[in-house]
Amino acid sequence: MIVSIPAAGGTVPGHLEVPSPELTTRPPWPGVVVVHDAVGMTDDTRALTARFATAGYLALAPDLFSRGNRMRCVRSAFAQLRRGTGQVGVAGFCMGGGFALLLAPDFDVAAPYYGEVPEPDRLDDACPIVASYGGRDRRLRGSAEPLDRLLTECRIPHDVEEYPDAGHRFANRLDLGPLTPLLRVTGIGYHHGRRRARGAACWCSSATTSPHRPTALHDHG
Repeated sequence: MIVSIPAAGGTVPGHLEVPSPELTTRPPWPGVVVVHDAVGMTDDTRALTARFATAGYLALAPDLFSRGNRMRCVRSAFAQLRRGTGQVGVAGFCMGGGFALLLAPDFDVAAPYYGEVPEPDRLDDACPIVASYGGRDRRLRGSAEPLDRLLTECRIPHDVEEYPDAGHRFANRLDLGPLTPLLRVTGIGYHHGRRRARGAACWCSSATTSPHRPTALHDHG
């Protein structure tokens, strides 16, 4: 459903998905802020948000392009979920993955998908992080290793993986018509794999324990 998220100077539009009590646990539910990629709020973003709700999370995706300050949009969504759920995580994709890493100190757990690795000081006091990268991602190939090393040095609980057969945007289903096969040739596009996309619906038993990957964002092959 479309919602308005209170923010400084007005509101931010967003997409909210609520778990079904018949299929999951009763409220209050843990929350997750879903941060879209550079394409913006799309059917793919709404579908991802719905998958979190199916897994038992109150999921909210802010439209970052509706306001000038994108980081503030994510923090506003976090504040709204914090009021009703307690623990709140953030999951981001591509551009959103970078935001998920930058805002990791504000959340209880972060699941960045192919996000740019930030400067070390931006990860001070970060929450547990579950990060996923594709080995065929020409722009971010090899990012998993330095991020894993950095988080180890900072003593931040983490689970960082690079999937050798996956490319960029492997967790996103974006239909670009006749251009879709061409993007796959260049290593960009959804990839259905056995261990694919297990981190986005992650949670941890508390903010101080190691994160894990209990549910799959996409079906396993």
